[in-house]
Amino acid sequence: MARPILYDYWRSSAAYRVRIALNLKGIDYESRQVELREGEHQSDEYRKLNPQGLVPMLEIDGHRLTQSLAIINYLDVRYPNVPLLPAAAAERAHVVAMAMIVACDIHPLNNLRVLKYLKDPLGHSQDEIDAWYAHWLDEGLPALEAMAAPKAGKFLFGNAPTGADVCLVPQLYNARRFSVPLDAYPTLLRADESMNALEPVAAAHPDRQGVPA
Repeated sequence: MARPILYDYWRSSAAYRVRIALNLKGIDYESRQVELREGEHQSDEYRKLNPQGLVPMLEIDGHRLTQSLAIINYLDVRYPNVPLLPAAAAERAHVVAMAMIVACDIHPLNNLRVLKYLKDPLGHSQDEIDAWYAHWLDEGLPALEAMAAPKAGKFLFGNAPTGADVCLVPQLYNARRFSVPLDAYPTLLRADESMNALEPVAAAHPDRQGVPA
């Protein structure tokens, strides 16, 4: 069986999620860096593989899979040894909803292509861009904290990692990069600490991808 190939970017939140999921499930894969800052994702060569021109993309089992949550769902069905989504319908919906607060409501407004567009061509200052970034975190994280707290344990849902935690870790990594205060979110911080204590999660960290900043 061919080794899976992850088209990756070391600091991409979405790619970071997929690295975490692959590592938690013990799947050996090859990482191929797509340099977003240099526009490699927009090249004709890459768009032939992924028409959307984004990362991550995972080549696995003869498929080319895109969109991090879709990839994580595929991995959870294909490799159920370490489940990331609960089996019960209501619990599954709860975990998916928490994951989507990050992946659909916070991250898309704050990803690299949006921040670059705010700077050029729209001409916003870095202070304005930083305020934009913090605003959408301040909109999303309180809701995630409130949703998670009643059913949280060490992680956002109980005492085992789920897809919600997989989405949380990259988001808090980026929040710290932009110096966004996080003290108001004890449930999120506990889950983030529990996740990063796991070697498969720690190994997915951007600083451990062997790529110079």
